[in-house]
Amino acid sequence: MAAPLWPMHGANLGTLLRTCDAVGACLAVPPFDWVNGALERGNTLRHPTCVHRIGSPLRWLDRERRAGAHVLGVELADEAIRLADLPAARRRTIVVLGHEADGIPPEALNLLDAAVEIPMVGHGLSLNVAVAGSLVLYKVAGLL
Repeated sequence: MAAPLWPMHGANLGTLLRTCDAVGACLAVPPFDWVNGALERGNTLRHPTCVHRIGSPLRWLDRERRAGAHVLGVELADEAIRLADLPAARRRTIVVLGHEADGIPPEALNLLDAAVEIPMVGHGLSLNVAVAGSLVLYKVAGLL
């Protein structure tokens, strides 16, 4: 499941929705007023998709983790797993994506079981959140 819980741009939600369909995953989205419109515009497949609308991101992550989900954050961290070394998921996995500018909030980092980083050789520090999320979703699904 892709969980862009602190999105800034609606276009990224549409891209992630398309990737979720491609890898057989669901999308979890926060209850921001603009999210439904962004998903409607972004659903270029024009068929029903698997979307979970959640309440508080922190409470939802805590609940999912206690229920046995593996919570994987896409974040630069000291103990992060390189994308190339990330194994395919063996159980229900939630790929947490942070805010496009600020990343995953500090109060959510302790709810992660692990972090994954995408190495960069250029000057940028990170990829667009939809691109990063798509790469990790394909890897977790065992399709890369």
